[in-house]
Amino acid sequence: MKVAVLKESFPGERRVALVPAGVAPLGKTGVDVAVEAGAGMAAGFSDDDYLAAGAAIVSRDEAFAADCLLTVRTCGATGAGWPSDRDRLRSGVVIVGMCDPLSASAGCREAAERGATVFALELVPRITRAQSMDVLSSQANIAGYRAVIVAANAVPRILPMMTTAAGTLTPAKVLVLGAGVAGLQAIATAKRLGAQVSGYDVRPAVKEQVQSLGAKFVELPLETGSSEAAGGYAKAMGEEFYAKQRELLGRVVADSDVVICTALIPGQKAPVLVTAEMVARMRPGSVIVDMAAERGGNCEGSRPDETVLVGGVTILGPTNLAADVAFHTSQLYSKNMVTFLTHLVKSGLPNVSRDDEICRETLVATGGELVHPQIRERAGLPPIDPPAVASPPSA
Repeated sequence: MKVAVLKESFPGERRVALVPAGVAPLGKTGVDVAVEAGAGMAAGFSDDDYLAAGAAIVSRDEAFAADCLLTVRTCGATGAGWPSDRDRLRSGVVIVGMCDPLSASAGCREAAERGATVFALELVPRITRAQSMDVLSSQANIAGYRAVIVAANAVPRILPMMTTAAGTLTPAKVLVLGAGVAGLQAIATAKRLGAQVSGYDVRPAVKEQVQSLGAKFVELPLETGSSEAAGGYAKAMGEEFYAKQRELLGRVVADSDVVICTALIPGQKAPVLVTAEMVARMRPGSVIVDMAAERGGNCEGSRPDETVLVGGVTILGPTNLAADVAFHTSQLYSKNMVTFLTHLVKSGLPNVSRDDEICRETLVATGGELVHPQIRERAGLPPIDPPAVASPPSA
């Protein structure tokens, strides 16, 4: 099998799907690796690095002629670059990458119509044997770190307490909303920088994780018994719950110098946790980093990839923090990719068994149609009937 690593076409995307260190492990599975010229340059990996690792350097047209395409972004996650990629697809080609299937299923459907087999890495199940394939966790981890660095650069004060001959400076107060992978890393980073850190999450089960990092867990008198969905993700709650939550959070937000928003519900609009009224009560010079801006935002008034000033409060809406530190996020993504692709090859790629949970849950399209039940529903398509079971012969 020949696999090709594509150069990303999404604006500002600096990551690469496979780093040079990933070439040899794939070669051991019998895979020949080609890399589009310049694919790793923005992440700090030259074409010579790939050549030294044993990969071939090819043009984009040659890359699309491979049996399998490895990407960071594909289908609906590619934005304006997708139509050009879509028109290059051959029937039978396998695509592996992040394709935003729950929010942009049209791109996956178009790939299916061209006969492509699509695996969405966002859908890797959160089970023990798939942990090393979990791109959402590996990328969110670094994004959480980066969010604190962005906030520290924007807030007009230092984060740690500092005692000087001129007096003592009190530490900044940092509040992290959402204690998933990104939120926990944001808490850990802010704590390492010396801030006074608090964390809040609708899931009470994460309290111990927040406290283990040395932060204070913000407890609100809310009924949260059904707040966690399968896989450990936060579950969407009713508007009455969110209204009460915003009311109670207001005082905590107003007392914070930095607020990092990380709360996301897979495939849904992000819940609004910080209202305009809450922003108005914050001190001038305070900073909000809304990591959910691309999904509508946890902070009212945030805009994707823009800086908004409201009464002296700075609201930042970065949408691709992982790409800011592409050297290391590419290394992690590449490790996820190598492990996942090795699993697919061992499962018989391109004809993988759907009895395997990892293959079944990540397979979005094959045989000319969308096959993932949840993606079909998002695309407005009827369920696929299960294969008929033959009746036993009559006596």
